[in-house]
Amino acid sequence: MCGICGFVRRNGLREPEDRDLVKKMNQHLVHRGPDDEGYYFDRFAALGHRRLSIIDLAGGHQPMSVEDGSVWVVYNGEIYNFRELRAELEARGHRFVTRSDTEVLGHGYEEWGVGLASRLRGMFAVALWDAPRRRLVLIRDPIGIKPLY
Repeated sequence: MCGICGFVRRNGLREPEDRDLVKKMNQHLVHRGPDDEGYYFDRFAALGHRRLSIIDLAGGHQPMSVEDGSVWVVYNGEIYNFRELRAELEARGHRFVTRSDTEVLGHGYEEWGVGLASRLRGMFAVALWDAPRRRLVLIRDPIGIKPLY
């Protein structure tokens, strides 16, 4: 189990208050992920992640981005069909640097946009930050096994 947190401010983050707020939020999730923590901040978005390492112990640090840093992902759960999705994305020219199921989410969003959600099989709560569009996309498994609010 992992933990994710964050928010978006359309008029821009308040510095340093918003960074401190996300760090405090993340500290409250330490019981969900004692192995690692990570943060992403830009002018409009703040994301936090607590990790319980299960898949790709060395390469699965989050938040994780696609190569150009345009899409950032924090995620809790397991994508059961990530190997099939990865193979399809690689066939379409996407390059992967980890073995983590998290990386499939960023590249999947690049390829299919919000249509990514209908392709995922598993239990998951995902927050994707599309920085160029200033768009936050939230995806939860259809049954709601992983909390997202």
